Amino acid sequence: MNGVSVENLCVWFRTPQGIVRAVDGVSFDVRPGSVTALVGESGCGKTVSALAIARLHPEPPAFYPAGEIRVGGVSVLRAGAREIRSVRGGRVAYVFQDAGTALNPVLTIGRQVAESVLLHRPGCDALAGAAESLGMAGLPDPAALMPRYPHELSGGMKQRAVIAMAIAGRPEILVADEPTTALDVTIQAQILDLLGSLRARLGMGVLLITHNLALVAETAETVHVMYAGRIVESGPAVAVLLRPAHPYTASLLQAIPRLGRSGARSRLEGIPGMVPDPRRWPEGCRFADRCSMADARCRRESPGASVCGADRTVCCFHPLGGAS
Repeated sequence: MNGVSVENLCVWFRTPQGIVRAVDGVSFDVRPGSVTALVGESGCGKTVSALAIARLHPEPPAFYPAGEIRVGGVSVLRAGAREIRSVRGGRVAYVFQDAGTALNPVLTIGRQVAESVLLHRPGCDALAGAAESLGMAGLPDPAALMPRYPHELSGGMKQRAVIAMAIAGRPEILVADEPTTALDVTIQAQILDLLGSLRARLGMGVLLITHNLALVAETAETVHVMYAGRIVESGPAVAVLLRPAHPYTASLLQAIPRLGRSGARSRLEGIPGMVPDPRRWPEGCRFADRCSMADARCRRESPGASVCGADRTVCCFHPLGGAS
């Protein structure tokens, strides 16, 4: 298929304290023209999964004991160095969390964007392609901007420059890892609108990495909820957010700040307990120790994915709403 297909992916890390099983059997697809979201609390494996698509983890300490990643016709985990270079930036591009650190402080904006054009669009004038990409990212007067350095740009302009770098190679899939981090709400809305317009214009698929469920509701078509290195619930974003089937998804939704009808801030309902140690995952459901519905079976057996509605799956022995 075109786009990205991830099947039973495991990404583990060798450390002096033991093997960290950060991602442990994850499957999802990202198709051109679609927006797919990976959501979950910090440390659940979202970013590790996304970086594995283009094998961006240093090896060692990272290794892949199982699974398959296909980008178009390329089997990423079996590909050689040349094929991997064609995937990185050419077929899959990234917008990283912190635009300030994603840009090289000693190179001009124009040179950094032009590099992607040189690598992935042979025959295209690199400077003209860079200026075009900066304009598509919503930056005014790209010609005047190209000789400037990152420290001369505002936070919103840096994020747009990073987006320009990502789209300069005309990728099939754009991975947006917390693309609105550290931006004020007005700029956040502009960046989201920009990503939406670029997706429509270029036909890209977007993999959105976030813990912001409101952002998912506004932008994503499909959502995969991750917990402790695994996907626990998947389905159409609206259906999952309105009628969560996994207790963890429901707990995330209950932890969202809301204003009560009287205008007073309602009390937040946190999730008790801690995420288990990824070096020693429990044998049963990894959410069992934090779940009010868990029983002896939950602590003894690991639940597989079961269908809980149209295009929906959940990994739970006691799904909400009576799904089985």
